[in-house]
Amino acid sequence: MIMRNPNDPCIFCKLKKEELLFENRLAYSSTDNYPVSEFHSLIIPKRHVKTYFELSKDEILACNDLILKTKEKILKQDDTVKGFNIGTNAGETAGQSIFHCHIHLIPRRKWDVDNPQGGIRSVIPKKQHYKRK
Repeated sequence: MIMRNPNDPCIFCKLKKEELLFENRLAYSSTDNYPVSEFHSLIIPKRHVKTYFELSKDEILACNDLILKTKEKILKQDDTVKGFNIGTNAGETAGQSIFHCHIHLIPRRKWDVDNPQGGIRSVIPKKQHYKRK
């Protein structure tokens, strides 16, 4: 089976209006097609740039606005959500596979993992759990 390359053409440049949760002049939000948890969402700038570090200040503000709106929508849909992870992969070495900037908003629930300590640090599993000095 041949896998379609999500970068040719870029899947984030051609999202359908019905797939959007929220939209503003510079960005939009949508649910993730491969969710880590229920209601895992993506916030995506409309301009095709590879990473977060290429965004303008206005694009960062537009994305942040949608992060907050999407968070509120998720909290209204599911009262078991007690926290969030927010993150972006910048570059192939960091795990980026779609080379159009996107920010993950991942709802977290008290029961989703045994020990959530380290949160985003778990991208390198041996570094997830640590003792404070």
